[in-house]
Amino acid sequence: MSQAYEKNMYSQARKNIRRTWLIVFFFSFVVVGIGYICAVYFNNISIVLAAVVGALFSNVSSYFFSEKIALASSGARPANPKVPAELQLIRSVENMSITAGIPKPGIYVIDDSAMNAFATGRNPKNASVAFTSGILRVLNKNELEGVVAHELSHIKNRDILVGTIVVIMVGFVALVADLFMRMGVNGRSRSSEGGPAAGIIIFVAILFAVLSPLIGRLIQFAVTRKREFLADASGALLTRYPEGLASALVKINNNGQPMKRTSQATSHLFISNPFGKKGSIGSTISNLFSTHPPMEKRVEALLGEQMKNDLLGIDEREKELIEK
Repeated sequence: MSQAYEKNMYSQARKNIRRTWLIVFFFSFVVVGIGYICAVYFNNISIVLAAVVGALFSNVSSYFFSEKIALASSGARPANPKVPAELQLIRSVENMSITAGIPKPGIYVIDDSAMNAFATGRNPKNASVAFTSGILRVLNKNELEGVVAHELSHIKNRDILVGTIVVIMVGFVALVADLFMRMGVNGRSRSSEGGPAAGIIIFVAILFAVLSPLIGRLIQFAVTRKREFLADASGALLTRYPEGLASALVKINNNGQPMKRTSQATSHLFISNPFGKKGSIGSTISNLFSTHPPMEKRVEALLGEQMKNDLLGIDEREKELIEK
């Protein structure tokens, strides 16, 4: 591995740490601001204090517990070395961890026929990777190593700290949106008593409730797309065989099966969209706000356009044979 590459990785890790603190600061500012609006609306200064405590609690819990929350919400369990496919996964993670120069993370399996994987945690010493049983069943050794290297690259690049903290933040945005919607609905009768100020607050509450899903999506979008390309490149350098990861990405994309247990809060962690493929009508729009880059762009970045077309053609034929 070249010194220039190592320097770039350390630089990226520092950027991700700074980005994490920036997101935490912005998130805390928004929470306290929401608390202030509620305090003015209800004429109760204690709401601001509650907002400050809530922001601190959310940040602390994001740092220490979001890894466990992400694993539990996806139904992940520890990998079983007595199962051949899971033993192969364990050995692959162990070997790639040595190559990447990081401690072996916790290894988990999600009993789901969909093909997906994710990494989570707060640093290389406190990290975990999870793979669906579907991905273990379909991928060959080289393809699995490519996906393992991709996920370990997220750990090495410190992407997991940003992505894992966002899990809690997106969930919190959803809760606040629900609170604001209730406040807007229940407070309509008070707008006539409170005058224009109360009406403005109610309007802001409803506007935030409507826009909050987009806010959560934009937060995920900001931390995911670039890091997926970087993890693809880093993973390919670890294995020295980009064709393995590229072939795995094609198979994952062709599978297109949604996972049984997932949520918007954790969707950005996965190597592929856990909600599966979108319909053709909304595919263009969904790509604009998708937390994951298009598979074709990722494969092209790994192999180049001509090899990408060859790979896609081969896999399309294989897919037709399997379906028959």
